[in-house]
Amino acid sequence: MSTDVNNQEEEMTAHTVEGRNAVLEAFRSGKTVDKLYIQEGLRDGVISSILRDAKKHDVIVNFVSRDKLDQMSFANKHQGVIAICAAYTYAEIDDIFAAAEAKGEAPFIFILDEIEDPHNLGAIIRTANLCGAHGVIIPKRRAAGLTSTVGKASAGAVYYTPVAKVTNIAKTIEELKERGMWFACADMNGELMYDCNLTGPIGLVIGNEGQGVSRLVKEKCDYVVSIPMKGDIDSLNASVAAGVLAYEVVRQRLKK
Repeated sequence: MSTDVNNQEEEMTAHTVEGRNAVLEAFRSGKTVDKLYIQEGLRDGVISSILRDAKKHDVIVNFVSRDKLDQMSFANKHQGVIAICAAYTYAEIDDIFAAAEAKGEAPFIFILDEIEDPHNLGAIIRTANLCGAHGVIIPKRRAAGLTSTVGKASAGAVYYTPVAKVTNIAKTIEELKERGMWFACADMNGELMYDCNLTGPIGLVIGNEGQGVSRLVKEKCDYVVSIPMKGDIDSLNASVAAGVLAYEVVRQRLKK
């Protein structure tokens, strides 16, 4: 069995809620639902109630076939509805700014543009904690959430580093610029990181494992920065790149 399949099964078994009433109660008990899967064509009273709760909590809803739900189900009692719940509590962006203010430091934030591998997300949260970043922001769609695998990969850092989830990364960057933030995104065609000013209130943007930072998000950034490459291949793992760039931020801050 492949690593990807193993990861998926671990996430599903650990934090899956199956069945109409069970999903409804998950919302009403205050559980954080990361993703909701509903069988195409279902529109009865309970489903309508679930959809209202999903809208109220701004949860992404995926309408899928019965076969897809059957494949996802481990309890075989999904009744046309499966919810994937977060293993940890998400923070708000204001919590990240509050953490910086409490330390008397300029905000240092990781922005992750569709990081899909939970091991990468966990490793980046761990790096964020160790390098003194005040928080991490991730998108709701097409990205790993705060699952048990992420918690393990973070070595417990997920308990100490605020992680906020937003609907639109590009819009969030615009809003944070209004609060005085500057943004640098990682790209192999960018300016050498040593030549960029990464001090002050900074957001470090790390892109998807395969596609990198999306065009729209890149356009919102103030700097496009690169890591010097001396080998025979031209890219680093996303979490490794995040670590290298993060410690360039640390170096420049210490120097200042």
